[in-house]
Amino acid sequence: MIELSQSPKDPGFVQDPYPFYERARPAGPFFRWTDYDLVCTGNSAAVNAIFRDRRFGREPVEPPVIPPHLSPFYAVEAHSMLELEPPRHTRLRNLVLRAFTSRRIAGLAPDIAALADELAQAFPDGDFDLLQAFAQPLPVRIIARLLGVPEEMAPDLLRWSNAMVGMYMAGRTREMEDRAVAATEAFVAFLRAYVEERRARPADDLITQLIAAESEGEKLSTDELIATCILLLNAGHEATVHTIGNGVKTLLETRTPLTALAPGAVEGTVEEILRFDPALHMFTRWAYEDIEVMGHSFRRGEQVGLLLAAANRDPGVWDEPARFNPSRPPKPLATFGAGLHFCVGAPLARLELQIALPILFQHHPTLTLAAKPAYAEVYHFHGLRELRLHC
Repeated sequence: MIELSQSPKDPGFVQDPYPFYERARPAGPFFRWTDYDLVCTGNSAAVNAIFRDRRFGREPVEPPVIPPHLSPFYAVEAHSMLELEPPRHTRLRNLVLRAFTSRRIAGLAPDIAALADELAQAFPDGDFDLLQAFAQPLPVRIIARLLGVPEEMAPDLLRWSNAMVGMYMAGRTREMEDRAVAATEAFVAFLRAYVEERRARPADDLITQLIAAESEGEKLSTDELIATCILLLNAGHEATVHTIGNGVKTLLETRTPLTALAPGAVEGTVEEILRFDPALHMFTRWAYEDIEVMGHSFRRGEQVGLLLAAANRDPGVWDEPARFNPSRPPKPLATFGAGLHFCVGAPLARLELQIALPILFQHHPTLTLAAKPAYAEVYHFHGLRELRLHC
């Protein structure tokens, strides 16, 4: 197997990781990324196969040794369905899906449209940062409304989420860990009090529905409920913020005509945005037994890195994959995963993008870049530090 070195903290790589993915592709489905000491794949078929194979999963074979200073963070992770496998994952996901229904998500469409309209009309004169003015407030306020959390908490939710996501970044520091733990403790304290309030005074919101949800006589414990709310709040906006920013950047840089956001075309354009420059670039799985995938043998307990953004540009699946083409025939993406852990929030993310982007450009059809966009210096997430635009 070929071994390739690429520091995930290298500024050039962070700004454009795609050349590295293409350097790895001729090696075959798998290569060893020496900086992580991890077997990785950006092959679409391999990524999809591993996502769907029950012999791979999120829970490590051997429980990790958790340093005492990180115990508050991992106490929440221990109840997160993102990190669990059946039977606990099945039970939690079924309970969440009983509350997080397609009907409830579709019912948010008027709220998304009204909020996108409000934000787009409030842009300041001159240059401004689209992330702060539009991409951040829209999804965080929508997920807050969905759950029933006060919208005035949005700045706290953003701050807590950003700090917690630092735990998944390459080369994290003790300072980042301390920030994540402090955010976790604040988040848990807020939600514990809020859940108790909702138990006493139910409302028409997702937290109340999660409290009431039952599956075969079982309900979510308070700790499971808190972990689920944190997951939904964090995952419910973090990737969408970056996808809006990356998407608008791409639309402007490629001079995509606004007809691509018309009612009959916007769904395809959003799928191409999700394919072309997604927010999450790597997700990992553990092998639960000795297994061979496309000629590579994994031993039980070994980890594999799934390079989602590379899989989305696999030339074996897409013609001219490095070209942004909104009229491209839709095909399954790696962006939201697949199999047991397919993102429960994918329908909401798609709905937000399909509604918000046309409204943004209806109000501001002459938007232009006011400065060269720069990505934040992090990996595995891939989102802009800011997106300065001019109306």
